[in-house]
Amino acid sequence: MPAPSQPRAIIHLDMDCFYAAIEVRDRPSLRGKPVGVGGARDRRGVLTTCNYEARAFGVRSAMPTFMALQRCPNLIVLPTRFDVYRKEAGVVREIMHRFTPLVETLSLDEAYLDVTANPRPPGPLAREIRDLIFKETKLTASAGVGPNKLVAKIASEINKPNGQYEVKPEKVPEFMEPLPVRKLWGIGAVTEEKLARASVTTCGEMQRLSRPALHELFGKFGSELYDLCRGLDDRPVEPNRERKSLSTEETFGSDLTTLEQCEEKVGELFEELAAELAQKEPTRRVTKIFLKLKFSDFTRTTVERAGLLPNLGGYRQLLEEAFARTGKKIRLIGIGVRFAEIEPEVAQLPLL
Repeated sequence: MPAPSQPRAIIHLDMDCFYAAIEVRDRPSLRGKPVGVGGARDRRGVLTTCNYEARAFGVRSAMPTFMALQRCPNLIVLPTRFDVYRKEAGVVREIMHRFTPLVETLSLDEAYLDVTANPRPPGPLAREIRDLIFKETKLTASAGVGPNKLVAKIASEINKPNGQYEVKPEKVPEFMEPLPVRKLWGIGAVTEEKLARASVTTCGEMQRLSRPALHELFGKFGSELYDLCRGLDDRPVEPNRERKSLSTEETFGSDLTTLEQCEEKVGELFEELAAELAQKEPTRRVTKIFLKLKFSDFTRTTVERAGLLPNLGGYRQLLEEAFARTGKKIRLIGIGVRFAEIEPEVAQLPLL
C-alpha cells in the first residue's frame, strides 16, 4: 500500500467511439465515412454511438436516428453486435489488469485504473496501455491521468481521440480554475443557469463562494460542489463495483402542468436512457423500471414495477399512475431501470 501522504495516480481510459470503431475496423470500406450504431433506419430508435466523421455533421450519441439522418443523410446506420463488443472489451480489460488489479469498469468502453502502487510514472503507463490496446485490437483509446477520478475523467476529454493528458497533483488548482462549471459531475442545464445568475460560470468563480453559500444555493450538493470545483475527490477505484440501477432525469425551467407535456418529456428522457443502457449495461437484465416526479413544492412520488418492459409504453403507464396521484405542478421527471444482481444474459431495449 502506498504511504498515506503519497498522491494517488488514477487513469481514466475511454475507448474512442468504441462500437463504431469496431464496425469500421471490421469493414474497411467504411473508413472515412460517417457511421452510427444502434438505431435502424426504418424503426423508431436512437443511436448508441457514432464516429467522428458523423459528429462533424452534428450527429451525437443518444440522438434519435431520424434526426441524425436529417443532419447527415449519408450516415451509415448499423445494428449493434454486442457479442463482438463484449469480446473486444474483454481484451481491453485483460490489458488493463496487466498493470494493476484496481480496475473499475464503468461500461464496455470506459474504466478507471488506480496505478498508485505501480513504481512507474502514470503518464508513460497510460501511453503503454493505449499502445498495447491498439496493437492487440487495432482500436484507439484516450486517457486522462490525475490524482483522483474527477480530474482524470476531465483530463481524458482534452486530447480525444487517440490522445492523453496528465494533470500532476500540484497543477490541479491551475487546471480546474478556467474550466466551465458544467464539467463538474451533477451540473446540468438548470444548475448551470442558476450559477450563471450568480455570475458563476467557471470553477475559479465558484471557488470564490464559501461552502455555506453553496450549501444555501444547492443544499447538500452545494457542499460537494465546494470540493469538486477545487478538484478534490476522494472516491476510491472500486474493482468489484456493480451498478444496481441506471437512470436519467431533467429539472424544468418552467413547471409542467399537463399529462401531454409530461409524456413529451418522458419520450425525450427515454431516448437518452435507451442509449445509456445500450452503451453502459448491454449485458444486464432489467428487473424493474421506475419513474419519479418532483413537484413544485419539492415533494416527490416514485412508481416502480417489475414485469413491465423498459420501453416507452411501460414508462407512459408509470407516468399516468404517478400523474394521477396529485394535481401539483411538476418540476422534475426521472426514469430508470433496476438490474438483477448477477446476470450473464443479454438484455436489450426492444426499440432498436
